[in-house]
Amino acid sequence: MKIKLSVLGTQLLMVLNIFIAFLLLFENKLVIPAWLQPVGRMHPLLLHFPIVILMMAMFLEFFRYRKDVAGNSFYRQSSHYLLLTGAILAGITVIMGLLLSREEGYAGGTLLWHKWTGVLIFFISSLIYFIRNTQWYSAPAAKAGAIVTVLVVIISGHYGASLTHGENFITDPLAVYYQRPPVPFDQALVFDDIIKPVLEKKCTGCHNADKLKGELMLTDSASIVKGGKSGKLFIPGDPDMSLLLQRVHLPLEDKKHMPPAGKAQLTDPEIALLTAWIKSGTTLFAAKVSELPEHDSLRMASAGFLQPAQAAEEKYDFSAADEKTIEALNTDYRTILPLAKESPALAVNIYNREAWTNKQLEELSPLKKQVVALNLNKLPVKDADLKLVSQFENLRHVYLNFTDISAGGLKELSALPHLQTLAVSGTKINYNDLKAQLPALKSLKSIAIWNTPITPGEAQDLQKANTGITFIEGFKDDGTNPLKLNLPEVKNSSMVFSQSTPLQLSHPIKGVDIRFTTDGSEPDSTTSFLFDGKTELTKNTYVKARAYKEGWYSSDVAEFYFLKCSIKPDSTRLLYKLNSVHQAEGAKSYFDNKLGVIGANNPAWANNWTGVRHTDMALVCYFNDPAPVSSVGLHYMLEEVTGIYPPGSLQVWGGENENQLRLLATLHPPKPPKGGKASLETVEVSFKPQKVSCLKIVAVPQTNDKGDRRLLLVDEMYLN
Repeated sequence: MKIKLSVLGTQLLMVLNIFIAFLLLFENKLVIPAWLQPVGRMHPLLLHFPIVILMMAMFLEFFRYRKDVAGNSFYRQSSHYLLLTGAILAGITVIMGLLLSREEGYAGGTLLWHKWTGVLIFFISSLIYFIRNTQWYSAPAAKAGAIVTVLVVIISGHYGASLTHGENFITDPLAVYYQRPPVPFDQALVFDDIIKPVLEKKCTGCHNADKLKGELMLTDSASIVKGGKSGKLFIPGDPDMSLLLQRVHLPLEDKKHMPPAGKAQLTDPEIALLTAWIKSGTTLFAAKVSELPEHDSLRMASAGFLQPAQAAEEKYDFSAADEKTIEALNTDYRTILPLAKESPALAVNIYNREAWTNKQLEELSPLKKQVVALNLNKLPVKDADLKLVSQFENLRHVYLNFTDISAGGLKELSALPHLQTLAVSGTKINYNDLKAQLPALKSLKSIAIWNTPITPGEAQDLQKANTGITFIEGFKDDGTNPLKLNLPEVKNSSMVFSQSTPLQLSHPIKGVDIRFTTDGSEPDSTTSFLFDGKTELTKNTYVKARAYKEGWYSSDVAEFYFLKCSIKPDSTRLLYKLNSVHQAEGAKSYFDNKLGVIGANNPAWANNWTGVRHTDMALVCYFNDPAPVSSVGLHYMLEEVTGIYPPGSLQVWGGENENQLRLLATLHPPKPPKGGKASLETVEVSFKPQKVSCLKIVAVPQTNDKGDRRLLLVDEMYLN
C-alpha cells in the first residue's frame, strides 16, 4: 500500500512539474474566470502546510547520512514521505499563487520575487526528491540542497509577508529605535510630515507599487490625486463626499472598510486629521502647517503629531483628561483633539447639521475643564444652547459662524472669563447687539463679523470704541478686487415630484441675484428669469442657474433636473442582474425620488446608481389598479472618460399581466458627440395613453464600433 501511494505521489509530482512549467510559459495569456478565482484565493490558506512540512523534510535530509540514522528505516521513510508531501503541496500552492497573481492589485518587484522564489522552492524540492536515491547523491549534496531550500523558503516568506502586510512588516516593531524625531512645528509640511506618515503606517501596505489593491497607490502625492479603480480618493473641501473617509467610516465587518479587518486601524485623531486635511482643500500638499490660520482645524489636528513651537506654547493650570474618556466621546460627527502634543488643552469640532442636538454638548461635561476651543460652525445652534457652552470654563476660542444665535446668546458667553476669539460671521448679530455685549467679554481679542447686518461704517465705530479687539470683516465688497461667486444651490428636499413643486434656489452670500432658464439656454444677467421664490414647476424641467452680484464675477452655471413622476408602481422586479459595482437598492432605486450625481465610482454616490453592461436593464412594474401611462423616462449619467454612455435603445411594453405584454414604444437615443463633458441626462419615450396593470421597461446598453457593450447607469425612472 505504501509503495502504491509513493508511486501515485511521484506521478502527481511529475504532473505538477509539467503543469506549472506550462502555466509559467503561457502566464501572460491566462484569463482567470470568476469560478476559478476562489481557488487562487486559497493560496494564503494552504501555503503554511508546505512551509512546515518542507522545513521538517529538509531537517531530516540534512542529517540523512549520519551513521546513527542512515540505517533507520523509519527515519528513511519519514523523510521520503515528508519531502514528497511537501513538494506536492508546494506545487498546489504555486498554482494557486499564479491564479491569484492574475487578479487586479498585484504587481511590482515584490510580487515577482515572491512568485519566482515560490516556484524555485517547488522545483528544488522536486529535484531533491527525484535524485535523492541516485548513486551519486551524497551527504554534501543533501546538506547543500536542504540549506538552499530553507533559505529560499525564508526569502519567499519574507516577500509574501511584504505583499500581505506591507514592505516593513517585520521591522516595524523596531521603528521606535530608528524613527526620526518629530518635526518642529514651524518646519513641518502638511503632507510630507503629517499626512504621509499616517498613510505609510496604515495604508501603503496594500496600496504600493508592488501591491496595487483597487489600482490605488498611496506612496506619493501624484498617485493619491490620481485615485484608483473606484475613482478619485477625495474631493478637496468636501470630506463627507470623499471616498477615503467613506471607506474609513464603513462598519468594520464591511468588506470595503479600510483598513481591512485584521489590519491596524486608524485612530480617532488620525481620522480627524485626514478629515481636516481634505476639508482644507487648497492646502492638501504644498503648505506648511505654520502657514495655516491660527485656529484652522487642520493646524490644530496637526499639532498633536508635531513637536510644539515653544514660543506659541501656552501654559494651562488644569490636568489632562482621561484618554479613555476622550476616546469614548469621539464620534463620526464630533472630534476631540489635543491642541499640541502633550498638552492638556483640547479642541472640539462638531459636524453635520442634520445630526445636531445639544446633547452633543451635554456629553462633553467630563471635559469641561480641558476644552479650550469649540467649533460649532454651520450648525443650527440656538441661544439656549450657549448656556451649555458656558460650562466650559477654560474656553479661549468659540466659532459660531452661520448659526442661529442672537444677542441673547452673546450674553451667555460673558460667563467665559478666558474667551479670546469669537466668530459670529453669517449670523443675525447686528451693531446694537454687539455694542451692548462687548463690554462683558473682557478677555476678547478678536471677533469675526463678516456677512452680518453690521455695515462697514458700524464696524469702524465698534473698532474705535474697542481698540483692544480686532474686528474681522472678511471680504469688502467695494468692487475694487472682484472675486468669483460660487454656484447657486438647490434647496428642494427632492428634485422628483408627483404633481408640482416650488423651485427653491439659494446662495450663501447675501445680496446675490440668481438668474435661471428652463429651456436649456445659458442664463444671463438681464433677460433670464430672476429667481424670486415664486416659480412653480409642473413638468419635467431642466434648470440652469447662475449667480450675479455687483463687484463680483458671475458664477459658473449650475444645472438641475426636476423630474415629474405622477405614477408610481406598487411593486417592481428586475429581470436581469445588475453589475457588481452599481447595484444601489436594486429595483427599489428607480422610484425612490433620489437622484445621483456625477462620480458613480464613489461609493456614496454609487448608492443611487444601478448599472448594466453585459445584460439589458429590464424592469417590470406592477399596478394593483390599471394605471394610465403615456410616457416613460430615464435619468442617466454620461461620462465618456470612464466609459459611461446613454442607452442604445429604450423599449416599453405594457399589458394586463406579464404574459400578455405588447410593445408600446421604442426609442433609439442619438449617440452623444465625442469629447463632451460629463453630465446627467434624461431620455423619454411617449406613446398613446394606455391603461396597464403590468409595464416592462427595457434599456439596452449602447455598443462601440467593435460591438462591445458600454456601461449604462440609471438612477431614476419616471412615469406619466
